[in-house]
Amino acid sequence: MLATIDCLDGDTRLTARGGWALLAAMSPDSQQDFALAFLSILFEGAPFILLGTLASGFIDVYLPAGTMDRFLPKNRTRAVMVAGLLGAVFPVCECAVVPVIRRLVKKGLPVSCALTYMLAAPIVNPITALSTWKAFQGQNAGMMTCSRLLLGFLIAVAVGLIVSRLPLAAVLKAKLIQSLDQPEKPHAHSEHEHGECCGHDHSHEPDGDGRLVAAFRSAMKDFVDVAVYFSIGVTITALFNTGIAPGAAWLDSLAGNEAAAPAALMALAFILSLCSTSDAFIAATLDKFSWGAKLAFLTFGPMMDVKLIFLYQTVLKKRFIVLLGLGLFFAIGGISVFWQHLIYQAK
Repeated sequence: MLATIDCLDGDTRLTARGGWALLAAMSPDSQQDFALAFLSILFEGAPFILLGTLASGFIDVYLPAGTMDRFLPKNRTRAVMVAGLLGAVFPVCECAVVPVIRRLVKKGLPVSCALTYMLAAPIVNPITALSTWKAFQGQNAGMMTCSRLLLGFLIAVAVGLIVSRLPLAAVLKAKLIQSLDQPEKPHAHSEHEHGECCGHDHSHEPDGDGRLVAAFRSAMKDFVDVAVYFSIGVTITALFNTGIAPGAAWLDSLAGNEAAAPAALMALAFILSLCSTSDAFIAATLDKFSWGAKLAFLTFGPMMDVKLIFLYQTVLKKRFIVLLGLGLFFAIGGISVFWQHLIYQAK
């Protein structure tokens, strides 16, 4: 574990060491609670990470560069709007979307469309819609489901349109930008893979089993890269989860405050880091909170939470992540309150 921590960058290494020190100082009972919380979140998210990295590996090998770009409208605004709806066709959890996005950007997908899809896909997809409708049976399920899908789409498109006017250097990590500037090389067998040089040109693209092996190798590399950050995010989430119960009374006291209630539930969604396919079952039990506050919880959580912070660091600059989080917090909170007022006035 310590060897893994030492491989991380400076700020992430300090965060990981701090969490490790805090865990070592816990009582045995607290450590047991932490282990249960950690494993439950890890086992819930890890399969989606694996699916996402497998998808990214196959995209890396089988999808020609620029293919996604050719499917999008030439108009920038229309392209971003279409990207916001791709989750209905390619539904993924927020845990799985980040490695896929990194690979699609390298394949030529515009960054604005990639971020729009990244934010919208965990919400604007049939699995999330079905789970939300099921969880809110007897609580205006249709209204909550439609509002969640529409708000998630609008927020994601707004972010995409803003990003389309920003330089890549302000959004993406320098290493990713450098990889975009380099021409993509075909996946080939090296001399070392064959054990010796046989005198033939191995620069050709492998077919059949060779391409399949290359896809799995690419997926394995992505999985290791993303899983390290995901594990740190899960650790922090589990630490918060094991100590959040004493603040339950304080949280309930904010339910009646029109401005504080959405902010409190968005903060809770950030800490709990729930999957978008299951978070509606938690939101539906928050009986003291208003409909608008629950909508903020269901929209903000899949776009920004503790584990996503670490996953986003594999693609986005830290400064952009902070600005994105603040922008989503205020935009979703404000729109949720306004939306609730609008609906109640219409009734």
